[in-house]
Amino acid sequence: MTVSPRGPNERLGTLLTLAQISNAGLARRVNDLGAQRGLTLRYDKTSVARWVGKGMVPQGPVPHLIATAIGGKLGRPVPLEEIGLGDTDPAPELGLAFPRDVGEAVRSATDLWRVDLDLRRGPGGGRWSDSLAGTFSVAAYATPVSRWLITPADGSVAREAPRAASETSSYRVGHSDAAKLREAAQEARRWDSKYGGGDWRSSMVPECLRVEAAPLLLASYSDAVGRALFGATAELTRLAGWMAFDTGQHEAAQRYYIQALRLARAAADVPLGGYVLASMSLQAGYRGFAEEAVDLAQAALERNRGLATARTMSFFHLVEARAQAKARNAAACATALGAAESALERARAGDPDPAWIDFYAYDRLAADAAECFRDLGVPSKVRQFTREALAKPTEGFVRSHGLRLVVSAMAEAEAGNLDAAVAAGERAVEVAGRISSQRSREYVVEMLRRLEPFQGERRVRELAERARAVIVAPA
Repeated sequence: MTVSPRGPNERLGTLLTLAQISNAGLARRVNDLGAQRGLTLRYDKTSVARWVGKGMVPQGPVPHLIATAIGGKLGRPVPLEEIGLGDTDPAPELGLAFPRDVGEAVRSATDLWRVDLDLRRGPGGGRWSDSLAGTFSVAAYATPVSRWLITPADGSVAREAPRAASETSSYRVGHSDAAKLREAAQEARRWDSKYGGGDWRSSMVPECLRVEAAPLLLASYSDAVGRALFGATAELTRLAGWMAFDTGQHEAAQRYYIQALRLARAAADVPLGGYVLASMSLQAGYRGFAEEAVDLAQAALERNRGLATARTMSFFHLVEARAQAKARNAAACATALGAAESALERARAGDPDPAWIDFYAYDRLAADAAECFRDLGVPSKVRQFTREALAKPTEGFVRSHGLRLVVSAMAEAEAGNLDAAVAAGERAVEVAGRISSQRSREYVVEMLRRLEPFQGERRVRELAERARAVIVAPA
C-alpha cells in the first residue's frame, strides 16, 4: 500500500539509473528481500513506475527494502534521503542494530524504548506499530549472535557525561541505582508470570526503561557501576521482549531481544546473554524456525560452558531440547533432555545462581519435556511428564500452570481419555480467561483443534463454546 503521491521522485529515478536497475529488477529485489523477512510482497514494474513517476510512497519497511536493494547493487549503504524517502517511518529498522561501539549501543536501545512507549501511548495503545506487523525475521538474529559469540564482553564502559549536558546527564550513577532497576525487573517478572505479558502492570516495563534506565545510561559512572547498570537494563529489556512475545507482538519482541543481547555484552554478563539467546530460541521455535532455534540455543550453551551455574546450564540444555523436538530430531532432543536433567541434579541451594533463573526447577523441566514429546508424537511420555509438571503447586506461575493444563488436555485426548481431557481443558480455559496472554489463547486454539474428532460429544462442544469466549476476548 502507498500513501498519497507527492510529485515525481526524481532522486529515486536518478539512483535507479545510476545503479542500472530496471523497474522490474527493483520490484523483484524488493519482493525477495521482503520474503527473507517473512513478508509476502507482490510489487511489479508498474509499482516502481508509480514510486518514481508519481511519487507514491510505499509504507512499512518497504522504503528500507528499496534502499537495501539499490545499495546492494551499488556496493554501499544508501540512506533513505538519497532515494527521496527520508521522511518515511523510521521504525522498520528500529532496534535491529547491534552496534560495536558502546555509545551507539546505548543510542540504539534508548531509541527503541522511546519509540515503543510513544506507540503504546498513541492511537491503539499497547500494540506495536501497524507498519511493522509481520516484519519478524529470524535472519535478523544472525549478525547480533555472531558478534556476541566473537566478543561477548566490551572493554571499559565507564562514562563521563559532557559538562554542558543536562542536570540528569551530569548525575553520577551508583550501585544503588542499578539495584533499583534489578528490583523492578524482579517485580515485573512476578507480575508477568501471574497475570500475563499484556497486563497493564507488565506494560510498565517499557516506561521504566525510558523514564528510569535511559537517563542513567546517559549519565556518568565507573566501569564497575556501568557493568551493573548495563546488566540491569539488559534484564529489563529482555523482559520487555518476553512480554511482547507473550502478547503476540513478535516484531517488538525481536527488537527488544537484540538490544538486550547488546546490553548484556556491555555488562560483560555472558550467562545473561545466554538467557537472551535462549529467549530468542524459544521465539524462533514458536514461529516455526526450528533449525535456527537449535542454533540459538547451542550458541547460549557454547559460550557459557564453565561460566554459568549448573541450574542455568540445565535451562539452556532444556531450551535446546525444545528446539530439537521442533526440528523432529528425536535423538538430539533426548541427549539435550538428559543433559538438562543431569545439570539440574548437580545444582545446589548455595550456588551463585542469577536471580532471573529462580523460576527454574524440576517442574519446569518436566513441563518442557512434555512439550518436546508432544512435538515428537510420543503421547505416553507427554502424559507422564505433564503429570509430574502439574504435581507441584504453581502459586505465582499462573500462566505456566494454564499452559501445562492445555498440554495435559491434548495428551489425554490423544490417549482417548475424554473425561480427563475435558476436565483439564476446562481448568485451562478458566486460567486463560484470567490472564492477558496471547500465547495462552493460541495454546487453547490448538487444544480445540486436537479435540475436533470428539465434537459429537456434548461435553466437548460445551468446552469449545467456553473456550471460544476466551479466545475472542481482548488480549
